[in-house]
Amino acid sequence: MSAILTPALEPGALEKFREAGRIAREARELGISLIKPGVLLREVVEKVEGFIVSQGAGMAFPAQTSRNHIAAHYCCHPTDSTEFEKEDVVKIDIGVEVDGYVADNAQTKYLGENPHWKQLIQASADGLAAAIETVGPGVQVRQISTAIENAIKAQGFRPVYNLTGHGVARWRVHTSPQIPASPDSGDKFELRPGMVIAIEPFATDGRGQVTEHGRGEVFMMRKAPRKMKQIDEDVWAVIEGMNGLPFARRTFGSMAKDAVESTITRLIRTGCLSVYPPLVDPDPKVRIAQTEHTMIVTDNGCEVITRA
Repeated sequence: MSAILTPALEPGALEKFREAGRIAREARELGISLIKPGVLLREVVEKVEGFIVSQGAGMAFPAQTSRNHIAAHYCCHPTDSTEFEKEDVVKIDIGVEVDGYVADNAQTKYLGENPHWKQLIQASADGLAAAIETVGPGVQVRQISTAIENAIKAQGFRPVYNLTGHGVARWRVHTSPQIPASPDSGDKFELRPGMVIAIEPFATDGRGQVTEHGRGEVFMMRKAPRKMKQIDEDVWAVIEGMNGLPFARRTFGSMAKDAVESTITRLIRTGCLSVYPPLVDPDPKVRIAQTEHTMIVTDNGCEVITRA
């Protein structure tokens, strides 16, 4: 079996995945507790990341919090002054690595009392619960997708069709298989014991499609540069230390802004660095909810490592 497809079977991996899952869960719970009207988005993600580091772990990707019609990938700039507001539908998405072994989880909090938006969050949670009940060895991905879609539609909403769950592995946040929220009749992929997957249904009152929009604050190396011209050595050392995991401008802390910007710009221009802008529904009136857990496929079901 491929190490990518069965990462929990690697020697010593199981306990590291579990530890990453515990820290990711506690970081998510901390983040949810901090989300309130008038609080800076940046303040929440910085406290979450500080907690992860205090536990002896690292970020599998920068902590992100996306609001309302923004589904994912809103990552605060170091000077971001955006605050949470009343009636926001807030997603917080957190990834943790322990010795490179990744756990990924997300939750949505609504800062209001409208039953409609509470039901939207429930639809996303129901989609994930239905998926978890379906997961097991020999189960085809399309069966999981069917369960997700049916659960969300039962609440009167749609899935976001072009966002998917995914496998995770050591130093890799996204691996096969993709787990969409709507079944692909041609997808015959079956789960196997030892696979580690993150399932993240997004529920929406919109059309169910998002596009990239806005400034990207999430970056990931595609390849190492052939020449180090215009690349700051200290900034490069931080990037190299991520071992291919995503990072943000916040990752560089108090390092010189000019050195960070010139290095990022150079790496993008030379095709070494990918940029991930926010993923947004074009209609600002639309709201999107997300719920996510990471789980290990076992011989008789799954072990959800980001759930208490």
